[in-house]
Amino acid sequence: MKNETSTVFQAESTPLDVTFLVVPGASILCVASSVDPLRAANRIAGEALYRWSFVSPDGTNPETTCGLPVVVSGKFDPNARHEVLIVIAGFGTALYSKGPFIAGLAKAGRRARAVGGIEAGTWLLGRAGLLDGRAATTHFEDMEDFSTAFPEADVRADRYLIDGPVFTCGGASAASDLMLNLIRTRNSMSLALNVASVFIYDQSPASTNSHHTVSLGQLERLDPPIATTIRLMDNHIDEPLMIATIASRIGITPRTLELKFSKALGETPGHYYLGLRLAAARKMVTDTNLQMTEIAARTGFASAATFSRAFRLRYNKTASSLRRR
Repeated sequence: MKNETSTVFQAESTPLDVTFLVVPGASILCVASSVDPLRAANRIAGEALYRWSFVSPDGTNPETTCGLPVVVSGKFDPNARHEVLIVIAGFGTALYSKGPFIAGLAKAGRRARAVGGIEAGTWLLGRAGLLDGRAATTHFEDMEDFSTAFPEADVRADRYLIDGPVFTCGGASAASDLMLNLIRTRNSMSLALNVASVFIYDQSPASTNSHHTVSLGQLERLDPPIATTIRLMDNHIDEPLMIATIASRIGITPRTLELKFSKALGETPGHYYLGLRLAAARKMVTDTNLQMTEIAARTGFASAATFSRAFRLRYNKTASSLRRR
């Protein structure tokens, strides 16, 4: 790995060359959030502050989750000199988690001035041994498994993390924040603000803001008690709180909470909380190989049978049938 004092997140006047390694199954929004701020910075500045290219593991145009392909210039070359190498991945990273590809990524990542992972790209950096001894983050859904898979990394639930020459972020909006931070530190705060304005985007106040399963938007400003309620629910998926306990924590009566919640969201807090837990369970059913008993435990159900009944009532199909499909 490059010298610890060497970072691309510092004031520099020379153009920065970025190689985006896009893996099939990545989100098109993650790709756009990573490159479009750089494109906008060039346009606003009137000069090429950033230069970039797209490559894929095999040189073919990788298909994103929405079906749109990303046009690449060729196959990832681990022997090439990459000033900044950014891996963008999503579903299906297991297909690329070993063998020559990972060996090549490890080699290229250690030679690059900086290397980054966007969403599941963080997993590939971890498989390549590039996160050992580093602070790192990933998508909130994978945080627990990510920590288990890479015990040598200091895993944190931040939006994005920069640790020397290695940087990681959990998803599309976090990638926008990361790139705006790059523009701010390399160029100027003024340019970063102008780039954010192009996309009518309000940057997160801090990289250390934790991930949440629910994006509350303006609800945190318009109805703070309801926003706080949802945050408490979000933070206690595996060990659900009683509604009366939540009401006590935010300083109102359970009846007041019921009324406010029904007015704001059109359902009771208990019904919403159950839906939040089942949504988390559904993602585990479709995106992991966890046993149903483990999924039930992780989402706060007393037994697999209780989980199974609730799941079928909510989605009109069993968790097992959904996984098979």
